[in-house]
Amino acid sequence: MAKLVTIFGGSGFIGRYIARRMAKQGWRVRVAVRRPNEALFVKTYGVVGQVEPILCNIRDDASVREALNGATAAVNCVGILIEDKKNTFAAVQQSGAERIGRISKELGLKSLVHISAIGADENSSSIYSSTKAKGENAIFSNFPNAVVLRPSVVFGQEDQFFNRFAKMATMAPILPLIGATTKFQPVFVDDVAKAAEAALMGSVPKGIYELGGPEIKDFRELMVVMLNIIKRRRLIINTPRLIAKIMAFGLSTLQMLTLGLFKNSIITSDQIENLGIDNIVSQKAKGFETIGVDPLDMGSILPEYLWRYRPSGQYDAIKDSAKNLRS
Repeated sequence: MAKLVTIFGGSGFIGRYIARRMAKQGWRVRVAVRRPNEALFVKTYGVVGQVEPILCNIRDDASVREALNGATAAVNCVGILIEDKKNTFAAVQQSGAERIGRISKELGLKSLVHISAIGADENSSSIYSSTKAKGENAIFSNFPNAVVLRPSVVFGQEDQFFNRFAKMATMAPILPLIGATTKFQPVFVDDVAKAAEAALMGSVPKGIYELGGPEIKDFRELMVVMLNIIKRRRLIINTPRLIAKIMAFGLSTLQMLTLGLFKNSIITSDQIENLGIDNIVSQKAKGFETIGVDPLDMGSILPEYLWRYRPSGQYDAIKDSAKNLRS
């Protein structure tokens, strides 16, 4: 019988690419998510019955145990950027990771891959970063042979980074940035999936790996790259940290006063803390070169999905050609 891998958060941005790759390897794939009815698209990644979404709440032992029952390996892709009711950073990124590691050990799984993030630091002033580090520690304390992948900002067709700012650029003449000089090392989502695939196939030694693409640019430079691709001119402004904190406080207060009817998905004080720290691979860290993956650059991928934000969308290149004909 084919091996079975359980992917927690397997319908999310990174998880779906890992699910597709493991299906191509001939594995059965169990996609453990909170809303399986919204993850039915993963079934198309394999033959009938090979990839199946199931209901799972990583805050519950019984739910995680059921998701892992009969599995050979597991991947934890679950993470949040903004807390929402019971889904706090501590509950999801720390306790959830501990639960997956502990039950994976109890059930005798052969391998465990955990998706974390560059900047994970138990002593960080950011709750997001500190719980990421505590989650890693919990994984290793329960499953010492685990592989932890720490990507920088991840880009790809479904990303919430370039897509978000490109959409903003279609509606406003100004792009306000918080931490415009903060450096990033964007990594293509399928390259992260390749690393997870290699770990699940047993070709990656246990430990922590920091994953970054071939280019390091600050926030402002990334926006310039994006604007050039979508062929729009916008004024890029660095929002002072104090102003950003006031904005975040106001938005969070509004969310509290409306009892959650308004959800602050714009900016939080915790995100401001993260945006003040460079998000690049450290010099001593193990990375793609150890895994044997040659990461793709932004220029080879971004135009494939950012074209929709150009003034004429898919017809933009045709219009440029027409101008040359007229001349």
